[in-house]
Amino acid sequence: MSQKRITLTSTEGVTFEVREAVALQSQKIADLVKDDRSDNVVVPLPNVKSMTLALVIEYCSKHVDGASDEEELKEWDTEFMKFNDQTKLYDLLMAAYDLNIKSLCQLTCKTVADMIPYKSEDELRSFFKVNDDLTPEEKEQIRRENSWAFE
Repeated sequence: MSQKRITLTSTEGVTFEVREAVALQSQKIADLVKDDRSDNVVVPLPNVKSMTLALVIEYCSKHVDGASDEEELKEWDTEFMKFNDQTKLYDLLMAAYDLNIKSLCQLTCKTVADMIPYKSEDELRSFFKVNDDLTPEEKEQIRRENSWAFE
């Protein structure tokens, strides 16, 4: 007997056919398909790029297939999160949040948190896509009021 498959469609219209167990790692997808009994379920994901969706599927597949060995899975997660491209990490973080994949959200947030001490203020602004709209006087006031954070 074959396993049920779900087709996921990225922002660009690229489709990925995955096992149901893999797709259901996403609470959002689980909620969307919970009452659908058909064999050909298609779930559009307009906020997830195809390259990012491929990473999400890789992560979810590993967590479905390798869930029995927790240590091996931790090691795999560590290797999986070694990105040279911060945009890719940001996109993965946003996809994990959008798709409501709790374990991937935790992993991406931990990866970003671990990076913060090694990044400059400008690098962090760029990563989080935050505009610097404060005047020098406002910045100085914030530094004085929160001097403990800059020690």
